Amino acid sequence: MASHDNSQLELHRTALQQELRRYDRLAVAYSGGVDSAYLAWEACQVLGDRMLAVIADSPSLPRTHLEFAMQFAQDHGIPLRVVQTAEMDRAEYVKNDGARCFHCKDELFLTMEGVLRETGITAMAYGRNRDDSGDFRPGQKAAEQHNAVAPLNDAGLGKQEIRALAQAANLTVWDRPASACLSSRLEYGRPVTAEALRQVEEAEESLLALGFRQLRVRHHGDLARVEIERSELASALSLDMMAKITQRVKAAGFTYVTLDTEGYRSGSMNALLPVSSLVAGTKTHAA
Repeated sequence: MASHDNSQLELHRTALQQELRRYDRLAVAYSGGVDSAYLAWEACQVLGDRMLAVIADSPSLPRTHLEFAMQFAQDHGIPLRVVQTAEMDRAEYVKNDGARCFHCKDELFLTMEGVLRETGITAMAYGRNRDDSGDFRPGQKAAEQHNAVAPLNDAGLGKQEIRALAQAANLTVWDRPASACLSSRLEYGRPVTAEALRQVEEAEESLLALGFRQLRVRHHGDLARVEIERSELASALSLDMMAKITQRVKAAGFTYVTLDTEGYRSGSMNALLPVSSLVAGTKTHAA
């Protein structure tokens, strides 16, 4: 990660605090990832008990991520509400096309709107940052439709600045690997089912237990395509380690296991979408 001098970091933090002070009371969509965790922590510093972190619990959230997020909030005195979301009841979500993320975030923000009505909180925020704008992110359209604000983006913060600020604040999330919902591991067009999500979660947790930090198990039916961070890939290529990877992934319910020689890359499933879908998705489902 690029280094940042203290004066520059303080300017970034001041800009974010100014954004947060615009809201009397604020609910933050929280997942425990570095962006939403730092946003929730800073909102708590600025607003105190006038903020509420809201985490959506569903089959697409790994249990270890939920536990981490709850512990982080407890450790830092961040007010937290765990809500149940029902995206699995939506046919549009389950069919898993290029708009899946839109339907997931639409469900999240609808659920959060219920929390706002119950608590009297007047605004909700999510962890979009400056670097998210150029990617295929249908969920941003859902955020727009529900008037969810993006203080990190509005303050001009990108991923590197957020990690640097979290590190300066001694927050354990600062070097936490990037994460995404389990549904993002399923190839487009393969229905999202509780069983498929369980397979992915079990396989990934068993591989993390081998000592890898950043990886994905991509679900292609009977075939699991394992992506491991390139800096860690060499340690996966011995016959002994490949045998362990194969055994553990098969134990999760897959018949075949392949190791992707390109390594881990965020959003690699998007390569399977036709260009027309990505362009349309960017226009209709992303900011």
